[in-house]
Amino acid sequence: IRIMQAMGAYGLRGFYERKTHFLQSIPYAVRNLEYLLRTAKLPVKVPALLGVFQSIVGSSVLRQFGKAELQLTVRVQSFSYRAGLPSDPRGHGGGFVFDCRALPNPGRQERFARLTGQDAEVAAFLDGEPAVPAFLGHVFALIEPAVENYRGRNFTDLFVAFGCTGGQHRSVYCAERLARRLREAGVDVELRHCAIEAREQTAAS
Repeated sequence: IRIMQAMGAYGLRGFYERKTHFLQSIPYAVRNLEYLLRTAKLPVKVPALLGVFQSIVGSSVLRQFGKAELQLTVRVQSFSYRAGLPSDPRGHGGGFVFDCRALPNPGRQERFARLTGQDAEVAAFLDGEPAVPAFLGHVFALIEPAVENYRGRNFTDLFVAFGCTGGQHRSVYCAERLARRLREAGVDVELRHCAIEAREQTAAS
């Protein structure tokens, strides 16, 4: 309720009374609202209100007010199609899912069976397959402009996922390559390998 009251005050004092300070506070209120949408469990169903909140969170216009630039975090994941598509933890709908199953599969070779896309031997194999750098070139050509676009619109999250059959080799390799490239460009990246994490948890239990 307090967030709603604050947004109302920012709108009145900023848009109608032309108070610059209130306009500059809007992106921070939007970010707080985004966090609440992701974490809060409401005791009643309010679909109309949630729809309004989603519109506010997804508004690039509201995020552009203010002098401060919010930091963009790109959340990169690898996953197994056997386990289904991963969910976007931030929930605002901005992101990409890339299918790596058309790439050469190291998992078909016994020497790579127990390794992952994080291992140098698997990386060397995939580096040597012409289809792989070509695929990543297309990925980079899509992601890098999206990163700049999201930064310019003051968004805080972009979700990118790579999937393959087992979530062990190709998707892991591609996620690692994208994460490294973005980090080298100064982008904040959170990297997860869902299938590998699931196997490690199963082995530990």
